[in-house]
Amino acid sequence: MNKAHTAALALFLMLLTSGISNNAISAEKLVPGDRPPEALGQTSDGTKIEVTQYAGKVLVVTFWASWCGPCKKELPILEAIQQVGGKDKIQVVAINIEERQQFAKLARALTSLALTLTHDSRKQSAEAFGVHGIPHLVIIGRDGKVINVHRGFSEKGIDAVVAEINAALTACHDAGAMGKECSKASS
Repeated sequence: MNKAHTAALALFLMLLTSGISNNAISAEKLVPGDRPPEALGQTSDGTKIEVTQYAGKVLVVTFWASWCGPCKKELPILEAIQQVGGKDKIQVVAINIEERQQFAKLARALTSLALTLTHDSRKQSAEAFGVHGIPHLVIIGRDGKVINVHRGFSEKGIDAVVAEINAALTACHDAGAMGKECSKASS
């Protein structure tokens, strides 16, 4: 892990306990407060993955491809976030937009990852999420609503993404299923 990734992970841990939030920049189709599309692609064994499967958790969805240089930089950071945050609080779903055969090869090579890998070779999920370029990252709160959408990748932008995820993790300690109102826990 390089210095930038280590610093981002350290910042994530620090922010996990501090509750700092950050303002958002919206994507064309999804804006903060929207309910996201349900479909998150399929796993390598054909299992359909949907947003509601992660009810009550912070959900981070990213669209990627193996030929995308910025995606290759983003995935290890998201994997670290998944490992540190734990599957009981957060779920990262990385949706590959390549052909099914290519995705199958990638999934076999990346079986050790804690994040969930899916594919969307027909780009139906990508279209529903308003993806026009990759990487394309959507943060969804425990209440099931979009917190923010990030297009592209920049090491300078990691801090903002981590802050938003941290704020989502600390915002609703008692959130139940997605769709229920989520009240901010008092300190």
